[in-house]
Amino acid sequence: MKKIVFMAMVILGVSVYAQEVKPNFEKKGEVIKGTYYYDNGEVKQEGTYNKEGKLHGEWIMYNAEGDKTAIGNYEKGVKTGKWFFWKKDELVEVDYANNQIADVTNWQSSNTIAVSE
Repeated sequence: MKKIVFMAMVILGVSVYAQEVKPNFEKKGEVIKGTYYYDNGEVKQEGTYNKEGKLHGEWIMYNAEGDKTAIGNYEKGVKTGKWFFWKKDELVEVDYANNQIADVTNWQSSNTIAVSE
């Protein structure tokens, strides 16, 4: 009997651990806020959908450790304006026009400090 209980606990523990973290959706006025999660519970991305179910407004993406990796805007499912992508010491700025990349600027972090007198 003890072996059966032990095996049931092991199987239950493995199945709970293997379950996928479900996204959360919340109505906020005229839009629906969606939050998606990594298996470790950290937020993967969050943003809003319009009434038609299209991505609309600001979206923010994070890595599994919770650090911001990207931020940008959608308008009725189309990427618009400036998007920013972080990679270690680099910031990539991407300008979108008509859902296509119009310009890319790479910014490097440096140790230079400007001092004014």
